[in-house]
Amino acid sequence: MIHIAGKADNASWFRNHWRRESKTMSDNPGGKRVLILCTGNSARSQMAEGLLREIGGDAFEVFSAGVEPSFVRPLAIEAMKEIGTDISGHRSKSVDEFLGQEFAYVITVCDNANERCPVFPGAVKRIHWSIEDPAAVEGDLPNQLAVFRRVRNELETRLREFVELYRQSASHHEKE
Repeated sequence: MIHIAGKADNASWFRNHWRRESKTMSDNPGGKRVLILCTGNSARSQMAEGLLREIGGDAFEVFSAGVEPSFVRPLAIEAMKEIGTDISGHRSKSVDEFLGQEFAYVITVCDNANERCPVFPGAVKRIHWSIEDPAAVEGDLPNQLAVFRRVRNELETRLREFVELYRQSASHHEKE
């Protein structure tokens, strides 16, 4: 389990991981496969999927799922639309749809999904981020949307760091 917290610790992890991964996983022309999990696949993982596709570009093939899938929250769609990312075509998916598939990374964005995450084959690296559930916030619409925005921004910050560390690792590996 990897907790992305400090860049120094994680940069060496990515360099070492890259060496191991390049020996154990086939090259994926669509990029490294990433699965992002949360409980309902309705907000956090949906926003993270859209963000990582934007931030990571061709470096990653991104999927999201939930341990108890429901529906994509309209406020998640709205929060993402505000920054120019359209997730309105996304659907809530069960993690069961992905069982038996190989992923380079599985990122859990809530504690419930982390505890219930199945084992995936291959050289998968698990990363866990405990992110607030914006769908659980009560109050009026402006207050709820503000929480979705805050969660979106936190996910964006973490995913930018993830991508930066991954690219540093890939660049370091190419120099060797």
